[in-house]
Formats: sequence, structure tokens, C-alpha cells
Amino acid sequence: MTTSPAASPDMTTRPAKSGPAMRADDLHLTFAATAALRGASLTIEVGEAVALMGPSGSGKSTLLHCLAGILTPDRGDVHFAGRRLAGMSERERSELRLRSMGFVFQNSELIPELTLLENVALPLQLLGTRHRDARTLAVEALAQVGLQDEGERRTGAVSGGQQQRAAVARALVHTPGMVFADEPTGALDTVTGERVLQLLLAACSERAASLLLVTHDHRVAAHADRLLVIRDGVIGAGETA
Repeated sequence: MTTSPAASPDMTTRPAKSGPAMRADDLHLTFAATAALRGASLTIEVGEAVALMGPSGSGKSTLLHCLAGILTPDRGDVHFAGRRLAGMSERERSELRLRSMGFVFQNSELIPELTLLENVALPLQLLGTRHRDARTLAVEALAQVGLQDEGERRTGAVSGGQQQRAAVARALVHTPGMVFADEPTGALDTVTGERVLQLLLAACSERAASLLLVTHDHRVAAHADRLLVIRDGVIGAGETA
């Protein structure tokens, strides 16, 4: 039996079982004359679900991109699983994202030409998992989000809620240590959004994955273990959920 790279300890960077999964210290980033981050700092513990709120233009997406190593801050450091992202090459950061991070976006960002099953299997195949094994794991991941009968349908043939549930399966199929969810319920009605959110939280909890949930919705943020608020590129504590 072939073990998928996602499950192999020497192929995936995961945080220790206790302590911070991710830490950002004094992040500053300026675009042209606009300061997007002005000393943002945060710590996310292993297995913790943290909600991040703030008005438009407050730096939420910029911060998420810095934490994921997509953007490099002008000043300050990001550490994931004890590794300093600024000390890694762009190729190393890309590989870290592929192996150890999962992403759920507002509009799912599934590839429309692929079936739901193919979309979910894609991260595993990019990691080198055999086609047959990747499909088996993708089938299991879709079943966990209630889409066991929809895998052969293409993105455009299913509802927005089903697409987002498939996006959750894709984000978690390779067992990442860190999951970023950027407004994952923003394009959904209240009932569907609640279901997707509960699936995301439960799946992260079962896998001891840490979650950063970016949202404008206080009802969504209330499900997190902790709330942070960002304003003008600086993070402050919110109310405990």
C-alpha cells in the first residue's frame, strides 16, 4: 500500500502538538504610499480557530497573504512550525503552502473544467500521490462533507454551497497543519453558510489543524475560539467567542 505524501511525516511540515502553530511579529508592509500593515502581530496555537475581523481596507487580506508567505513584509517576521518564512526561498515557500497549508476562499475557486472529485484530488497529485490513491483519498474527503454522490459532477453543475463544501474537502485532503479561510461563507445564504462553517470547524478540529477565519460576519466569528480585530494594519483583541 502506498502512503500519500500528505500523511508522511518527512514530507509535510506540521507544528508540534502544543505551542504556537503560527506567529507573526511586528509586520509592516507598504504599497506605494499606503501602509497596509503597521506592526501587526498575532499567535495562533495548534488546533486553535481564530477569527479575524475588520473593516474593508483594514489589512485582513494583506495579513493573510503575509502569513501564507505569498507576500513578504517590509519588516517583521512570520514563523510557521518553527520555520521563519523570510529565510526561505520563494520555491520553498510555495512548497510549504502546497504541503502544509489549506485555503478556502469566498467563491470556492474550484477549477470549472474539472469534476469535484478531480478538484479535491488535485493537491494530492501535485504532491506526487499516485492517481489511484489520490482519487481514493478525494472520495473519502468528499464523503466527509456530504458530497459522496456528487464527485463526478463539474463545478457549474452543483450549487454554491456544494462548491464551497468541495472547497473545504480540497483544503483538508492533504492534512495541512494550517488552514486559511477568507470569507468562506460570504457568498452563501445563512443556512448554507452555517453548514459549511460547521463542516470546516469540525474537519479542522478532527485533524488538529489550526484555522484563521477572515470574516465580516459577527455570527461567523462567534464560532471561533478567539476573535482578533484589525484596524489600520494593527491587530487588537476582540471578545472571546
